[in-house]
Amino acid sequence: MAGHSKWANIKRHKGSQDAKRGKLFTKLIREVQVSARMGGGDPASNPRLRDAIAEAYSNNMTKDTVTRAIKRGTGDVEGSHYEQMVYEGYGPGGVALMIESLTDNKNRTVADIRAIMTRNSGNLGEQGSVSWIFDKKGLIGISKETVAEEELMNLALESGAEDIRDEGDVWEVVTEPAEFSKVKEALDGKGMKCLSAGISAIPKNTVSLEGDKAADMIKLLEALEDLDDVQKVYANFDIDDEELARLG
Repeated sequence: MAGHSKWANIKRHKGSQDAKRGKLFTKLIREVQVSARMGGGDPASNPRLRDAIAEAYSNNMTKDTVTRAIKRGTGDVEGSHYEQMVYEGYGPGGVALMIESLTDNKNRTVADIRAIMTRNSGNLGEQGSVSWIFDKKGLIGISKETVAEEELMNLALESGAEDIRDEGDVWEVVTEPAEFSKVKEALDGKGMKCLSAGISAIPKNTVSLEGDKAADMIKLLEALEDLDDVQKVYANFDIDDEELARLG
């Protein structure tokens, strides 16, 4: 899972997840709201909403907050109208970037993203220029403190998971998007502590970065993720552990 997972490990290392919890909640609420608007407010018949709710709960969002977001999406409660946009481009060292956003002002969002890319040695590309590099997968991060690898492997594979990977302090369960909710429910049912859960885009190949390019890439990702309109950023880069320690 180099690329996505490496960036997740970097964020844990830097402690940015807790520091930006408010922004994370804003992004999760938008996803729940848009999912409900597009497919209805019943998660049983709306897989995207079901996955959005699972990701919200895995980040300790309350049931009341999720319910309000669903009602805004279905129109039961007044709220902003967001559109989903995906931007593609390249960062330092030729790293491919795919940027998912939910926005109520497309002109503002593309201008903000373009400005950040330009300031950080990146550039936007045409639609389809890098999306072929990524595969959509469900990812569930499980604390190693709560389960042994063999036990997790048996349960995850039996419930429909594709693979289990060692990502430092967590086990990462990989699924096809269609199997994500079922696998997540199976793990929850056994009381396993999910540190993260959601649908991600996994790179088919990666670019190895070091030195200034590695530092510039991290700076670019942090700036993009700091935008409220940006939901997720995917990048096909890798940084070895020694370089990561130096940057930290």
